[in-house]
Amino acid sequence: MKISVLGDGGWGTTLAILLKNKGFDVSLWSAFKEDIEAIKKDGENKKFLAGFRIPKTVQLTDDMYAACEGSNLIVLAIPSRFLRDIVTKNKKILRESQAGFVSVAKGIEGKTLKRMSEVAKEALGDRDIAVLSGPSIAPEVARGIPTAVVVASEDEIFARKVSDIFRAERFRVYTNKDVIGVELGGAFKNVIAIASGISDGLGFGANTKAAILTRGLTEMTRLGLVMGASSETFQGLSGLGDMITTCISPEGRNHKFGEQIGKGNKPEFLLSKSVMEIEGAWTSAAAVELGKKYNIELPITQQVHAVLFENKSPLLAVNELMTREPKAE
Repeated sequence: MKISVLGDGGWGTTLAILLKNKGFDVSLWSAFKEDIEAIKKDGENKKFLAGFRIPKTVQLTDDMYAACEGSNLIVLAIPSRFLRDIVTKNKKILRESQAGFVSVAKGIEGKTLKRMSEVAKEALGDRDIAVLSGPSIAPEVARGIPTAVVVASEDEIFARKVSDIFRAERFRVYTNKDVIGVELGGAFKNVIAIASGISDGLGFGANTKAAILTRGLTEMTRLGLVMGASSETFQGLSGLGDMITTCISPEGRNHKFGEQIGKGNKPEFLLSKSVMEIEGAWTSAAAVELGKKYNIELPITQQVHAVLFENKSPLLAVNELMTREPKAE
């Protein structure tokens, strides 16, 4: 079986290594030739996953046709902001492939407010598409630390197939039919992780973080329900599980980003200098618009967005959250 991983970020590279170690024929595609050349030269992805050797038999390429030719499964590990553009530009190659697709991107498209599987389907047509998500910090998975994730698809047979492909001794894969909930959990937990990081950067403690996580989960669930998701999904790996990991791991990029803001750094400066994509920043903007669309109150999300894009002081945002009108939990 040949598996193509599109996107050479930390997560895409980690999955390419995991799948190759399982014995699959794996290709890893990057949009940038210089990045592929650097990986070939170094034997590792120093830009996004430093310290982990990439098996020499992984096909490294910036040629989409070469990456996908003869593929049985294509993994979409492209950041959410760029997924539509890349899939649309290459839709002829991707549509001609007989492969199924797995989206591992965690975000919401800003202009359309669509989930990543919806974006992919618009370009690819009626194809098997699954979503893989959950608490999975890339360097931990690459180190072989026990990890559990979930794969969701409307087609249960395809979900089980994808689960079998990815499942490894230290990488457990559950299945779920709730594609909406799994995708929303994976996207919105990054916004809460930024809030958690800001809290840490301001020097607050465990009480504050516990409040952010629990009330953040409430926001996530509240919005998910009106969009057609199941509340149980948000209590699982792709909701609460992923949120806990992203909010407490020192390697979580969204938490790190928030922490630097809490310490006084400007969001626009941090975003311009970051090599890795800060998905939670862009998701916060989409989340605010979804809240307006469905008339759902999202106080933490709204304050994160105001800090990131409206020059609001983090301390003022905290004060406004704490002094909101009292209400039942």
